[in-house]
Amino acid sequence: MALTPKPDRDFPWWLVILLVAGAVLFYEMLANPVYAAALNTLAKGISITIIVAVVAYLGACLIGLGLAVMGLSRHIILRQAARLYIEVMRGVPIIVLLLYVAFVLAPLLVVAVNAVIEPLGLAPWRTRDFPLIARAVIALMLAYSAFLAEIFRAGLQAVPQGQIEAAQALGLSGWQRFRHIVFPQAFRLILPPLGNDFVAMVKDSSLVSVLGVTDVAQLAKVTAAGNFRYFETYNVAALIYLTMTIGLSLILRRIKARLRETSER
Repeated sequence: MALTPKPDRDFPWWLVILLVAGAVLFYEMLANPVYAAALNTLAKGISITIIVAVVAYLGACLIGLGLAVMGLSRHIILRQAARLYIEVMRGVPIIVLLLYVAFVLAPLLVVAVNAVIEPLGLAPWRTRDFPLIARAVIALMLAYSAFLAEIFRAGLQAVPQGQIEAAQALGLSGWQRFRHIVFPQAFRLILPPLGNDFVAMVKDSSLVSVLGVTDVAQLAKVTAAGNFRYFETYNVAALIYLTMTIGLSLILRRIKARLRETSER
């Protein structure tokens, strides 16, 4: 009887190919003045890309966890409110949500803030004072929180009910049961899909270029429009994103392997 191969134990030839191709491209970028100029310009947007992705993802995790807890609540109003939010956010394309937050929600927030601060004698807040990068982070946060809520919900429901009942029998409060029993076990289960969504967040952060945020994608668009070297410029942009996402994927694979080894002990 033939044994089923285990893909996780295969030698990563795909990684070797990517590393060789990446090394060749990086050498070409350093040797070719067009590539070198594009890399020097686009590298300035890496920090913006990372900041947008990390801040938006952390905020989305907090909102998603809250939605997951609401979805498992004993109160039907909380459950239905969480489900409404999740379905709406999952049904709206991220780029549409970006534009909506930037040009509809942000001005409404400015009006609401002014209604509070103007009676206090403070200077009114102008819409242009609301940074575009903040609008982009809010939009990504709202969009990804709906998807992360489903991941958190699945992880929380995967914790054996017997352990929760045992903790309850020991006199632990609801918060103590969640903090010491439920969430630690759920987090171990959902860490791989959470990591996958973070990689997706890094890629989707390129959408903030539609708002003019100077991330890698926006700088690539502006640079290519200026030098008309689209092939070289977008090669550099693709290589930067591939370096970030593949690096994150390798880290996640290592974490997943460590978790598997720990659970097998």
